[in-house]
Amino acid sequence: MSGFLRRRAVALCVAVVALSPVPAAVAAPVAAGPITALAGTPGYCPTATGVTVVVDYQELGGTTEVRCAPGAQATGLAALENAGFAVTGTQRWGKAFVCRINGLPTSATEACVNTPPTNAYWSYWHAPNGGSWTYSQQGASGRQPPQGSFEGWSFSLNHGANDNPPPDVAPVRP
Repeated sequence: MSGFLRRRAVALCVAVVALSPVPAAVAAPVAAGPITALAGTPGYCPTATGVTVVVDYQELGGTTEVRCAPGAQATGLAALENAGFAVTGTQRWGKAFVCRINGLPTSATEACVNTPPTNAYWSYWHAPNGGSWTYSQQGASGRQPPQGSFEGWSFSLNHGANDNPPPDVAPVRP
């Protein structure tokens, strides 16, 4: 559909809706504030009503970050984002393959076009509170973390499947 036809169709739809009779109860404006995403908080979730997310930058430098994604989380990816981490997927697969967390690795290191190489990627981990880290056998979009649990992301550089480093923070809520 051309841009002209698309604009005409939108204008027609707006006119139809504007001129349609609507009961007063439905037409009354609803007071609403701005819609915001769940904002994560720094540190561990204080109770079991959230998911604690740990990001360990390993060889990328920087300190390990621990943040809380409040409430129930639909997926591990949602927990990562709702904890307040900026996530970049690949151009080819989107966020099905997490390529960057908080801008790392930089675009000079990884273009994020296709799946990151097996010798340099964000490994995904999970653990119950007080348990030990387990390398996830499924992607972050396919796993729903239980409330009170831990989700971990650790950058793996030049490690094999058997020596991938888990996050360097114990999955234990203080």
